[in-house]
This record gives sequence, structure tokens and C-alpha cells, in this order.
Amino acid sequence: MISPRDLQRCYLDACRLDVEAFKPGNVSVYAPGHGMTAADFLRSAEVSAPWLCREDLGLGERIYHAAAASFEALGCNTNLGILLLSAPLLMAARNPAGASLRERLRRVLETTTREDADWVYRAIRLVQPGGLGQVSREDVRHPPTVTLREAMALAKNHDRVAFNYTFSFKDVYELGIPRYHNGVYRWESEGWAAVLVFVTFLRQIPDTHVERKFGKRYTGMIQAEMARLERRLLDSDTPDALVPEIRRIDARFKEAGINPGTTADLTVATLLAAALEERLSQEGSGMTTVAGSRYPVTD
Repeated sequence: MISPRDLQRCYLDACRLDVEAFKPGNVSVYAPGHGMTAADFLRSAEVSAPWLCREDLGLGERIYHAAAASFEALGCNTNLGILLLSAPLLMAARNPAGASLRERLRRVLETTTREDADWVYRAIRLVQPGGLGQVSREDVRHPPTVTLREAMALAKNHDRVAFNYTFSFKDVYELGIPRYHNGVYRWESEGWAAVLVFVTFLRQIPDTHVERKFGKRYTGMIQAEMARLERRLLDSDTPDALVPEIRRIDARFKEAGINPGTTADLTVATLLAAALEERLSQEGSGMTTVAGSRYPVTD
């Protein structure tokens, strides 16, 4: 079975790849944005990793403590969506109930509790993510009356993280992972594969973080830009040549205050799921070698 230490490696490497990929509108090593830098996201990953892999904690408690550690380190919300999507994947990788990672994940999501919801509500209140409004049912300012999965189902039409909780990470498994493998095969680059995943997501799925802030004001423009960029990526054998074009789009988005944060969260979840799938496949074939991480790993 994959060890907690290896889980941390997979998570940290997914977070590293995310900021090394030039995803227009997001913070990356290519450009800061929205008052944050790539170093902020890497620091958030480092302090949250041990909590996400604590086997003595439930799903919601892991998310809360990871969010609290990140908030204490940075003083702002850098990674709540990443934590919400990563925590069940990491739990699933250690769950023997299921042949595939997605089957194990489905089991984790189906067995969430009201206590999990309470911890997640506390995390949301602590970090105050952008666009947090009031709702008529299961407002996070009040104690939950349903399980975490049921709470997510209520929000699925206006929050894509909630949508993926409701449908067992449909976006990650049916769109993100196939696109990731396509990119790795085409360019032999995990970084450019991550860019392709992000661009594909953003072309097909309006970013719910952006739409909570602006409504549909920028949706058409964003999807048109991503459609053009996706075509150019898929036509290119040397995606590095597209960096100037991505810089133009990145500057345009950031000037307008557009931060496709939910799309970035889904990209990290895709990178993590792909890494966990590979690690579990290695275990099934008797392979034990794990790629080294650039991060310290805390037991």
C-alpha cells in the first residue's frame, strides 16, 4: 500500500507542477498575480501536506487543519480548493475498498459525515474565500445538518469543486486525466501537459470562482482565448514558442482581475490523481521506485 510519506510526495509534486505551468490568469513562476507569488503557493503546499496525510484524522478535519496551517503561514487563502479536492484523493489512495483509485474515491465521498461538513464549514469561515455569499440552505455560517457530500450536492450548480464531489471527480477523470496523458505523450513534459489540462478545462467549463466575482461578463472572452490557445498548443511540437502568447493572455486576464482559481484547483487535482494512479499501478506490478521530490517530507 502506498505510504503516507509517498502520498506527501505526490501532493507536493502536483502543487509544484501547477505553479511551474504557465496558466494564464493564475500565479506561476512566470508571473505573480492577485497579490500572491509562486513561493506563496509552494509554502502553502509544504505546510498543508502533513495534515492532508494524517491517518488519525477524518476528511473534514484534515481539510480544516491544512487550511489553518496555510492561512497561518500566508495570512490569506491560497489553496482551499486544492485542499478540498486533494484530501479525498489522498484518503482514497490508502483505502483498500475498491480496485481502482476512482472506486476508492467514490467510497470516500459516499461515506462523508456531518462532522466532516462541520470541519469544512469552519475552514471556509476561517479563510473567507472570494465570492462567499449567503445561501438559503446549509450556509457555512451555521452548523451543518447534512453530510459533506450532501452539502456539496446543494452547491453543485454554482461551484465546480462541489460538482466534482457530487459526481466522483467527473471533470478530473473524464477530461483532465486523458488530456494530461495526451500532453505528456505529445511533448514528454508534465509542465506543458498541465497547461493543456488547464486550457482544456477553462475552454469547456466556465470558472466558477471567476463567475462568482463577475457573473458571465468575461465567460465568452475567456473561452474564446482558451479555444485559440488550445488549437495552437495542439498544433505545436514546441510549446515553449507559445510563451509570448500566453504572457499576452495572462496580462489581459490579470489587468481585468480575472483569476481562474477553480480551474487551477482542478488542474492540481488532475496532476495528483494521475500521480497516485501511476504509483498504485507500480505497486500492482511489483515496482517500488518512487521519483524523488524537491520538497522535504514530514512523517
